[in-house]
Amino acid sequence: MTKKIEIYDTTLRDGSQAEDVSFSLEDKLRITEKLNEIGIDYIEGGWPGSNPKDAEYFKKVKKLKLSTSKITAFGSTHKPKIHVNEDANIKALIDAQTSIITIFGKTWDFHVSEALRIPLDSNLIIIHNSISYLKQNTDLVFFDAEHFFDGYKHNPTFALRCLKAAEEAGADRIVLCDTNGGTMPNEIKEICLKVADSIKTPLGIHCHNDSECAVANSLIAVECGVIQVQGTINGIGERCGNANLCSVIPNLEIKHKYTCLPEGSLVRLRDVSRFVNEIANLRHFKRQPFVGDSAFAHKGGIHVSAVRRHSQTYEHIQPELVGNSQRVLVSDLAGKSNILRKAEEFGIHLKADSHELQLILDKLKDLEHQGFQFEGAEASFELLLKKEMGIYRRFFDLIGFRVIAEKRKEKEEPITEATIMVKVGKTIEHTAATGNGPVNALDNALRKALEKFYSELKTVKLHDYKVRVLTAGKGTSAKVRVLVESGDEENKWGTVGVSENIIEASWQALVDSIEYKLLKERNP
Repeated sequence: MTKKIEIYDTTLRDGSQAEDVSFSLEDKLRITEKLNEIGIDYIEGGWPGSNPKDAEYFKKVKKLKLSTSKITAFGSTHKPKIHVNEDANIKALIDAQTSIITIFGKTWDFHVSEALRIPLDSNLIIIHNSISYLKQNTDLVFFDAEHFFDGYKHNPTFALRCLKAAEEAGADRIVLCDTNGGTMPNEIKEICLKVADSIKTPLGIHCHNDSECAVANSLIAVECGVIQVQGTINGIGERCGNANLCSVIPNLEIKHKYTCLPEGSLVRLRDVSRFVNEIANLRHFKRQPFVGDSAFAHKGGIHVSAVRRHSQTYEHIQPELVGNSQRVLVSDLAGKSNILRKAEEFGIHLKADSHELQLILDKLKDLEHQGFQFEGAEASFELLLKKEMGIYRRFFDLIGFRVIAEKRKEKEEPITEATIMVKVGKTIEHTAATGNGPVNALDNALRKALEKFYSELKTVKLHDYKVRVLTAGKGTSAKVRVLVESGDEENKWGTVGVSENIIEASWQALVDSIEYKLLKERNP
């Protein structure tokens, strides 16, 4: 029986601390659902005591139907001069009502003396009191030993005493953190083995990537007996990021034969990688191992000749294992398997040798050349499949729209109004609506025009709106990609539009959102 390694994802908390990353509440909920779909063991939702958004997340996440993942709340040990049962951070962790709480505490004497400015023994009491109190109020408590490796190298006796304090208080996991990301693999191995000799509580590892060793350090820690690996999707995180779970997981499963995800989930790793990047509004890193576009791309003549005979000549794994595919550059060998897999998810019957599949592939490549990306916009992709297969129904036609933004006084917000004319069957509907900006006004006007024909649209709301500039250097004439997230009382879905005109790109995404809802309701 293969050994199980727990995967603890901190994309929503540690990952959100990355430069250029800012997750909305809806972003965090969508990513939670996606991580649950592939069977991540623990999802760290955020720090409920640090900001209102994270506190709200823990209220909303309870409504999600999570089948495999468990949500954890993150926070710190209680403050030195405040009793544990009076500390606002501790109270917020308990109020989050998660079955698992993760707290971090100081284990480097330098931090205790310089940051907390308390005696070393007082820090041990803080760790013990925080964990033992939380154990009375939740099922499991994980202790993140902050700066553990630096602390151990500076004062091993004190660092181990901190772990002992956590163990005696009843911590269910003790996680060794390379918080500054500067520890080398040989040091990780030496220290992890020594810790395992003196600590009986199951151990975890949390590595940052400041020395480009986070993945290697995580793998070595597992070989030393660690049972839990913490990291983020695509390695996003503060400074240089965290251990990249998109590399850690396949290395553990494929190379070391551990079990990390439920059977059949590894094949969705690339989809999750790209989904998180789209939601975070980040460009995909083509050369990312395992899941990047270039991970199994071949260009050199000798390489191409060899891999076409046998893929193992220049590929360390079968790309399909992680949901990727072999690409021979300047050819079109890749793509069909991904389309077939998505069609199956949507309940669409599509044969591998069908003429429709080739048409869809050609259409997809053309759209991607224009700047479309369908990760995070699966509703638009489902509509694309149905249109190309002739199973799509059109619910309305646009006759025209106009959007006007007017600013009357210097210190007043602009007033935005959208006027729209659509045709439903033989009926023409002409109406107008205002909104908080041109896109919101257009969305309001479109749904106002259609609601008398399709009452189910009254439940649809626009949750999120993102814009990415695709053609750098062209200033205001640049092409943009708009990603819209919509939802009703039960579900959320993403749609996409691309144009040099931001209103047109927004319109494309809004129309897809409405049509997706209507197709689900009227053609289940």
